[in-house]
Amino acid sequence: MRHITSITDLSTAEIDELILLSREIIAQPQKYENACRRKKLATLFYEPSTRTRLSFEAAMMELGGQVLGFSEAASSSAAKGESVADTVRTVCCYADIIAMRHPKEGAPTVASLHATVPVINAGDGGHNHPTQTLTDLLTIQMEKGRMSDLTVGLCGDLKFGRTVHSLITAMCRYPGVRFVLVSPEELKVPSYVKIPLKRDNVRYDQTTDLCSVLPELDILYMTRVQRERFFNEDDYIRLKDSYILTPEKLEYAKADLSILHPLPRVNEISVAIDQDPRACYFRQALYGKFIRMALILKLLEVTV
Repeated sequence: MRHITSITDLSTAEIDELILLSREIIAQPQKYENACRRKKLATLFYEPSTRTRLSFEAAMMELGGQVLGFSEAASSSAAKGESVADTVRTVCCYADIIAMRHPKEGAPTVASLHATVPVINAGDGGHNHPTQTLTDLLTIQMEKGRMSDLTVGLCGDLKFGRTVHSLITAMCRYPGVRFVLVSPEELKVPSYVKIPLKRDNVRYDQTTDLCSVLPELDILYMTRVQRERFFNEDDYIRLKDSYILTPEKLEYAKADLSILHPLPRVNEISVAIDQDPRACYFRQALYGKFIRMALILKLLEVTV
């Protein structure tokens, strides 16, 4: 039995295997439609979610399995004071695998220490979001045909953005990757996220000016400024519109730029860009279902 609480729980070879399996599922969905028959996924979401929760549920259903769980802490016994450990011990009596989102960093790790079924971290505070990272990697592979020799721009909230932190950690493993970190000074990448960059001699540059670096980018990963991560409302209001991607700004970009966003979008990408072929974020949401199908199969050790 394995748990996935961080992208580092998977080797590069395992990530590549999951991407390969996802592509096979995309090509032959009927082959996997009963792979998880009589298996149950529990979605324990203590924090709001649309794409992550529904993509997990859709993934299990398309594998022929069933889903149970809750979509907010208020509808669970957490509202009565039940601990994460006790909730997980109980849910393991009913489900074969758990996907858990929690606002507190480390909560899925705590869950994994008490679980008798595999636990997948579906996002914990500003810390990790490994299945979004797998989604991002599959998207990059599908759009670019490779994971190496890419210049990746990460823009917006790089301090609290757990998707950014996980993506940096994952893409450090591939040769020839360069990061361009675009953010206000107050929302720069935390120093601990830079540790693998420095350890592996991965090139990265930091700037506050998106337009100046757009011509260099193969991938632009936009993020929203997350209101829920701020302790000070005034700071949020001051920074929330720092970076807005518009068609005018895209005139500086490569014709084959790939624009990713983990969603939800607020206003950091103009809706006018949605019809641009470089906009990948809704395809990215679809790829999320397929990579989660592959991960469920791997953790349940199901072969087809």
